[in-house]
Amino acid sequence: MSRVLIVDDEPNIAWALKEALGDEGFEVSATASAEEAWGLIDQSEPDLVLLDVRLPGVDGLTTMERLRQEHRDLPVIVMTAFGSLETAVRAVRNGAYDYLTKPFDLDVMLSLVHRAINSRSSSGAASARLDDGAASDSQESVLLGKSPQMQEIFRKIALLAAHDVPVLITGESGTGKEVVAKAIHQHSLRQDGPFVPVCVPALPANLVESELFGHVKGAFTGATAQRQGLLSQAHRGTAFFDEIGDIELSLQVKLLRILESHQVQPVGSAQSVPSDFRLLAATNRNLSEMVRDDQFREDLFYRLNVFHLHIAPLRDRRDDVLPLAEHFLSQQKRTDALTFSEATRAELESRRWYGNVRELKHAVQYAAVMCRSGNIEPSDLPEPLSPNQTAGQGGHSIEAAVSDWMEKTFQRATEEGSPSGVYQAFLEVVEPVLFEETLKRTNGNRKEASQILGVHRQTLREKMRRYGMEGDAE
Repeated sequence: MSRVLIVDDEPNIAWALKEALGDEGFEVSATASAEEAWGLIDQSEPDLVLLDVRLPGVDGLTTMERLRQEHRDLPVIVMTAFGSLETAVRAVRNGAYDYLTKPFDLDVMLSLVHRAINSRSSSGAASARLDDGAASDSQESVLLGKSPQMQEIFRKIALLAAHDVPVLITGESGTGKEVVAKAIHQHSLRQDGPFVPVCVPALPANLVESELFGHVKGAFTGATAQRQGLLSQAHRGTAFFDEIGDIELSLQVKLLRILESHQVQPVGSAQSVPSDFRLLAATNRNLSEMVRDDQFREDLFYRLNVFHLHIAPLRDRRDDVLPLAEHFLSQQKRTDALTFSEATRAELESRRWYGNVRELKHAVQYAAVMCRSGNIEPSDLPEPLSPNQTAGQGGHSIEAAVSDWMEKTFQRATEEGSPSGVYQAFLEVVEPVLFEETLKRTNGNRKEASQILGVHRQTLREKMRRYGMEGDAE
């Protein structure tokens, strides 16, 4: 008879687990603390531990670290009601067999328990784990969410990140597919290598092969110097193909060949160069239907679809709206603090968000521009998008935002007197956003950012200091 130890300080959950496991024929013991668990582990030598993250005294993740050192072959299933990507990754990195988010289905839990115990009798606990030095989430690519759908995404990222396999990420436009790809890379075995995004629709039609594979000097008219392609830049790192469904069939053949040979041949060259990368691909199209209609190669599809992650639209995970909105608001660089009023929070939660996370981000940026006090009201938000619009259309345009901001400024002026300092006030709300977005696209390179902006580097530095952005780039 297999023995299972439950470590959870919630009596109702511990009782339910004990009853369910007992009915399955397991010998079950339970405790409410990590400290007591160590004594039970020494006494009964369980075959599996169900471990909660939040415990009185020593927490579950710290307990995992000790278990990894002293009982490396003991499978542990981590449970939590407060999941995040970092929690999931840390649990898996410390040797957890799997990760469950409360509330979970008892049948799912029982199936997982059987698999975990069987795995110990065969090959032991999972061996491919992330190093302790795995990168943490950056400000730009942080993944947030309390919804069951996002909790499952966190779990899958934690489990697959250390396995060097292709991943196909699907979901509507604006759901955050590139953010998910960056998170996979940051927690993978290739985390020290480059992350190279390839936006297929954005590549110039006449230069696609040159952009992807590179070229040698003189390969074609205008090729005045040798150029390294995006896939060569991704060597020993990760290449992220956004909108992979838009790639032409002729290029699909070449991409498949590169994936098989780990070599890429620049345009105009007879020599190949190393191109060993992990492929992550994203699309909002149905690749299965495209394969059926001979618009996408079947062999490439199966090569991409080794592991599939689907991101649900934001309207189907309402629990994620406010955490995301608060995060986007915290990124707005203003001299005054901004908060959402209760009415605005209710409005944010009630909207359908057809443009998904991208629309929400743009709405928060718009509101930060429109708000003339420290409290964002529903009237500061742009009009919601219709199902046929995409983020950036309609009321989210720059022109509309400026026009609305001016109208609100002069409306307030009728109550407070003639407006003054409008130009400087406007700069204080838009310049930080402009600088932030430019620095993101230059990976924090101030020299390049100043050239793109058309301002002197010293001017950029002084303005960043004024807006409290000094730590954003070096």
